[in-house]
Amino acid sequence: MSSIIKIGIIGDYDAERPSHKATNEAIRHSAGYLGLSVEVRWLPTESLENDIEERLACFDGFWCAPGSPYKSMQGAIRAIRFARERDYPFIGTCGGFQHAVLEYAQNQLGMTEAQHEEVNPEASQLVISLLSCSLVGETCTIFINKSSKTFQFYQKGEAKERYTCSFGLNPKFQQMIDESGFKVVGTDETGQARILELSQNKFFIATLFQPQLSSEPENPHSLIVAFLTYAREFHCA
Repeated sequence: MSSIIKIGIIGDYDAERPSHKATNEAIRHSAGYLGLSVEVRWLPTESLENDIEERLACFDGFWCAPGSPYKSMQGAIRAIRFARERDYPFIGTCGGFQHAVLEYAQNQLGMTEAQHEEVNPEASQLVISLLSCSLVGETCTIFINKSSKTFQFYQKGEAKERYTCSFGLNPKFQQMIDESGFKVVGTDETGQARILELSQNKFFIATLFQPQLSSEPENPHSLIVAFLTYAREFHCA
């Protein structure tokens, strides 16, 4: 078996986007911290509309990156569904958070009309909606549920995180999403969802903030280290 951990990044890479460069860098220095050899491959969303098994089975974990609206929402959602249903380690940040929620609502909860306000503002079920206040460029405090896996990774109940987003989980659907099993384990000071964790999967976490923006070689972000740790276990299973 190869000793190289393969990470697929669901998203349309833009070399000029700081969050995309930060995603690559955070994976690499976090892998270095763990002593892992890692191969990072971006997966353009249009390439994920068909032949999912053939394209994705070789990976050890998936990260759905910022950058929505993606060129293909369908491709992004299909890849997230593949990861969720097969229990691959998965992390979604910013746009990845939003589309992880959409995938779950559409395919697990049967909400066929679930949509993103940025893409389809007239939809009847706007599960992802415009935030009351934009979080672009903001650093805010997150309150973490002490009974969650996420708390085990942070080892603290509060953390400051950086955002670049204007859309999030519509509060009208937050309780339903949480009670169905996609647990709200991190909130802002008003109680709105900022971290979701799929309770039945080994590692399936979505954050509205971007941990890659604060991860540093000498202090890699705990969620990214945890993600790669689970990818290593998946690789060796």
